[in-house]
Amino acid sequence: MDFKLIVALVSDDHTDKVIQKAREMGATGASVITSGRGEGLTPQKTFLGLTFEGQIDMILFIVERHLSRDILEAIAETGHFDTESGSGVAMQLDIEDAVGLKAQLKTIENEIEDQL
Repeated sequence: MDFKLIVALVSDDHTDKVIQKAREMGATGASVITSGRGEGLTPQKTFLGLTFEGQIDMILFIVERHLSRDILEAIAETGHFDTESGSGVAMQLDIEDAVGLKAQLKTIENEIEDQL
C-alpha cells in the first residue's frame, strides 16, 4: 500500500471540523500539534500597530494514496482555506515507508477495495 502524509496548518477554530471531515472521507486517524504561529502574505495589524498572530494547529494525517486527493480537497473546503484569508493551508507528501499502521490496515483496505 502507498501512503501520503497530509499536513494541514489550520486556524485553531477549524481544527475539530477539519479532523471530522477527514475521518468522514476515509482518514483513520490524526495527530495534532497545537499552539503554532503563522503569518500570511500581509501581517494583520491591531491597535497601536501591534501585530496580531492567530494561533494555528498542525494536523498530520497518514492516508492511503487513493484517498489523499479527496481528503485534501474536502479539508480545504471545510477549513475555508480558499475563501478566508489566514484560515489555513494543506499539502500532501509522499511517504517512503511507515510503521505502526497495522491496526488500521484492514479498515483502509476495505475503504479502497473498489479502487484497487
